[in-house]
Amino acid sequence: MDISMTTWVLTIVGLCALIGMDFFIGGRKPHDVSLKEAGIWTTVWIVLAALFGLGLFLFGGGQPAGEFFAGFITEKSLSVDNLFVFVLIMAKFAVPSIYQQRVLMVGVLIALVLRAVFIAAGAAIISTFSWVFFIFGAFLIWTAWKLIQEARSGEEEEEFEENRLLKAVERRFPSTDKYHGTKLFIVENGKRLMTPMLIVMLAIGTTDVLFALDSIPAIFGLTQDPYIVFTANAFALMGLRQLYFLIGGLLKKLVHLSYGLSVILGFIGVKLVLHALHETGVHVPEISIPVSLGVICAVLIVTTITSLLASRKQAQTAEDAEHEERAHADS
Repeated sequence: MDISMTTWVLTIVGLCALIGMDFFIGGRKPHDVSLKEAGIWTTVWIVLAALFGLGLFLFGGGQPAGEFFAGFITEKSLSVDNLFVFVLIMAKFAVPSIYQQRVLMVGVLIALVLRAVFIAAGAAIISTFSWVFFIFGAFLIWTAWKLIQEARSGEEEEEFEENRLLKAVERRFPSTDKYHGTKLFIVENGKRLMTPMLIVMLAIGTTDVLFALDSIPAIFGLTQDPYIVFTANAFALMGLRQLYFLIGGLLKKLVHLSYGLSVILGFIGVKLVLHALHETGVHVPEISIPVSLGVICAVLIVTTITSLLASRKQAQTAEDAEHEERAHADS
């Protein structure tokens, strides 16, 4: 799509307005987020994304709309995996439940700004060096294989490990270990101190950027349009805060999520390699956006169903074992 500077500016202003609305309506006052509130706002962001995709269809045609929906669904599914780490971060920094919403809101905004930088850099590289598709494709295939290996070995990240940037910030700026409401800095004995609130916000934002190392190449495998890449990322990230509270209790039940994500990343990796070969003049079939969208949706549906069935079976097995143990103890 040929996007004018005016359209870019209006899009960014519109997104900022939506973020402001979200903050003043749902996030201005710290509070515990109910399932009802999280469900309503999650639905609102999905509907907004759907309306944006419909607008692309009306003004740009089926191709950009299909690319947006494929990118949005892919980024949304990959962001669910981020929630596991967000839970670990909240636990490590012992964030009070009433402040978690504010932490996620600012953390996601930091991530969105940093991702925009990544997207701009990726678009510039792709427009100059077409062979970078080979690197992106190989990286996604390797990431998919790594996810499968981790899932098969049963590896789970049990503790959040701070990245180098966060450690450098903590060393450079003195901080306090107590929360002071939503304040980011306080003054004690004439000394300016950073609060855990700011540290955990930085942890959420910078950690999400690490996940972008595979999600950004993945969406560039579906579309090379920077406008679609950015908006798909924006809508996927902006609803992440509500999704955290909505499915937080279901995360442990998505036991096959890593397998599903590995299939999606591997599929897009192959798509990128085929595209790179096509760009170099090799006559190979390319995977269309409708096929990509169908594969991504099918994998997510199957993964969700098998995960819930497996979780139910595990729960039933554990319950039966507990009953047997009690019966044995009574006898």
